[in-house]
Amino acid sequence: MALEQRDVSVVICCYTEDRWDDLVRAVESVGMQTVACRELIVVVDHNPSLYERARAGLDCIVVENAEGKGLSGARNTGIATAQGALVAFLDDDAAAAPDWLHWLTDWHEDVRVIGAGGMLEPWWVSGAPRWFPEEFNWVVGCSYRGLPETTRVIRNPLGGSMCIRREVFETIGGFRAGIGREGTRPFGCEETELAIRARQRWPERVFLYEPRAIVRHRVPSGRGKWSYFHARCYAEGLSKAYVAHFVGARDGLASERTYTMKTLPEGVVRGVADALLHRDVAGLGRAGAIVVGLAYTTAGYVVGKVTRQTAIPAVSSSQGGAPLSSAA
Repeated sequence: MALEQRDVSVVICCYTEDRWDDLVRAVESVGMQTVACRELIVVVDHNPSLYERARAGLDCIVVENAEGKGLSGARNTGIATAQGALVAFLDDDAAAAPDWLHWLTDWHEDVRVIGAGGMLEPWWVSGAPRWFPEEFNWVVGCSYRGLPETTRVIRNPLGGSMCIRREVFETIGGFRAGIGREGTRPFGCEETELAIRARQRWPERVFLYEPRAIVRHRVPSGRGKWSYFHARCYAEGLSKAYVAHFVGARDGLASERTYTMKTLPEGVVRGVADALLHRDVAGLGRAGAIVVGLAYTTAGYVVGKVTRQTAIPAVSSSQGGAPLSSAA
C-alpha cells in the first residue's frame, strides 16, 4: 500500500564527517516515515570531502551550501532548493520517530498555522550528568522543562525539529546569519528571530508545539561537561541580545521572561527538595546549575547589548529581508 505523500521537503544540514554515522541514521529515519515527503535534501556546509561522500553514499538530493559558512546559510540553501509547500528541518545528529513527519505536518490544512516544532528527546551517549537540570535541555539542543506537554501555540519552534510554510521564506526572507551555529561555535536563536519576524508580519497567525512529533537527539559526552554548559549559556545570551536588537526586546524576550520568573525558580525549589526530602544530593547540583546557567546567560546578554552595534554582521539578500525563491 502506497504511503500518503505530503507536500513537504525535508532538509538536513551537515558540516563534518565526524558525524557521518549520525547523518546516515537521520536520513534513514526520514525514509521510514509513515507519511512520505516530497523530497529529502542534505545540505553540506563548505566541506568538499563530505559533499562527495554524501553524493555517493546517500539516496537523496545533496547540495553544497551556496551562502556563507554556518547553519543559517545551509538552511537557506536548503530552502532555495526545496520544492515543497512546507519545509521541514531535522538535525544531522538526530533520528526521527516513524510518525514524526505525520505529526509535524498535521496542521498543514489550517491556514492560521505557519509552522510547528516537535519534541527533541536527549539521547545521552554516556548518560545524563546527574547535575544537569532538565530546564536547561536547550543547552544540548533538546526540548526543556517548561515547554507545553500537549499541542499548544508557542513563540518559536526548536530548530532541530521544525516545519515552516515556504510562503514565510518567500515573504520575509530566510534565516539571519551571525546568530546561529557555525561548526562547533555554540551560538543559536536563528529560528527564534525568524519566527518572531514572521509573527510580526502576520500577528493573527501562529506556530505550534507538537510534542507527538518526536526526535531523538544524540548528545555526545563532551556536552555534559561544565565547560560546555557555561559556554553554551553565555553564547545563548549573546544570541538573545542580537535577536532583541533585530526584532525588539518586547517580542525578543517575551518567552524568556516567563521562563526566568517561573520555570527556573520552580526548578531550583525542585532541586533543593530532591536533596532534602529524597536524599538526592545531585538535586543541589541541579539547583546550582540553574542559578549558574542563568548568570552566564544574563552575562552574555549584557555583553551582547553593549557590543551589538559593532559585532552584528551585515545581512545578505536572503537573510531577514528579501524573499527567498526556489532554485530552478
